[in-house]
Amino acid sequence: MSSKGSVVLAYSGGLATCCILVCLGPKCSLRMSSREFVEEFIWPAIQFSAPYEDCYLLGTSLTRPRIARKQVEIAHWEGAKYVSRGTTGKGSDQVQFELTCYLLAPQIKVIAPWRMPEFYNRFKGCNDLMEYAKHHGIPVLVTPKNLWSMDKNLMHISCEAGILENPKNQVPAGLYAKTQDPAPNTLKKGVPVKVTDIKDGSTYQTSLELFMYLNEVAGKHGVGRPDIVENRFIGMKSGGLHHGLGSAQNQQGLCLKFAELVYTGFWHSTECEFACHCFAKSQERVEGKVQVSIFKGQVYILGLEFPLSLYNEKLVSMNMQGDYEPIDATRFININSLRLKEYHHRQSKVIAK
Repeated sequence: MSSKGSVVLAYSGGLATCCILVCLGPKCSLRMSSREFVEEFIWPAIQFSAPYEDCYLLGTSLTRPRIARKQVEIAHWEGAKYVSRGTTGKGSDQVQFELTCYLLAPQIKVIAPWRMPEFYNRFKGCNDLMEYAKHHGIPVLVTPKNLWSMDKNLMHISCEAGILENPKNQVPAGLYAKTQDPAPNTLKKGVPVKVTDIKDGSTYQTSLELFMYLNEVAGKHGVGRPDIVENRFIGMKSGGLHHGLGSAQNQQGLCLKFAELVYTGFWHSTECEFACHCFAKSQERVEGKVQVSIFKGQVYILGLEFPLSLYNEKLVSMNMQGDYEPIDATRFININSLRLKEYHHRQSKVIAK
């Protein structure tokens, strides 16, 4: 594309980007930002406890604004006018990438091969791309036997396509690439700051090594691997397998709006920024220690210690009264039963008629 300008390709190592890379120039730029990903993207998602639609883990959705941001940065450094990636025309990932690009660089131009007739008319699907890769000697991981897409990053793995497109098919065991002990957790402002393995005493404190350790331990016990049907933002359903590992949390009261914003590509939006600020404020006093045991896909809480919690043991104890007047319960019940009594009174009149 030397005559038209430079293009910055987000290379994933997948089938499509491997083939697209052959068409571009030889210059490569490797930008590692693992710690940035943990601190700026993973930790906010963990604070929110935020799967999309209660079950879709956001490991890949969170990487898209991060990768797009890097693309825009490199485009500025290189004076490139174009950005590109191998996302299909059917997924939500294309939206997640491009909304970020257009917010950070409104003048940027996106080359989306899978939305260009000259590309998708030539390559009908993965089989055609595999033939192209074979003909040009391009090494790819996808084979006719293992015909599925795998999106792997520090946070989790997503697997789609191939055998996973039919919900009646059982997930092949080999797809659980990361999943197969006890660890006290120290929190500050709602995110882990220290993890200690009580078996060997090893301690992990930096954001990256802590998260990598949680991934390893959780993966050994099969934590965070929902098999779901995803409702894509563009209006279609998709079967897939998503392994969250260290980011999986079994909690109620999920912040669904935040998850929706991340999934639909609005990470860099005023409403998402507002939500992050609000939730960060709510987490300022969330600190303490959690001792957990991980076994067979489940996380069991063994002990909690939160010095700033509103929990008051003396207040709830059955062995002491604490600062509580039992007679107040009578007043509370009387107030709350008032509308029920009125409802019964009205229904009695209706039945009498």
